[in-house]
Amino acid sequence: MKSVSDKRLCKIVEQRGWVLRKITGSHHIYERPDVDQILSIPVHSNQDLKVGTLRALMKVA
Repeated sequence: MKSVSDKRLCKIVEQRGWVLRKITGSHHIYERPDVDQILSIPVHSNQDLKVGTLRALMKVA
């Protein structure tokens, strides 16, 4: 799996129907009405996310 930047991942999850609910520190918190979980994406000056972090986020998304 190729790593992507944190801001690019935010755009991808928004295209999949996730809605940004709040920003807590450096984490963007997304919710989706049909999913009973939240998605917390760490955003640190447009750095690439580590592959393990990306896999865990994509399992929820």
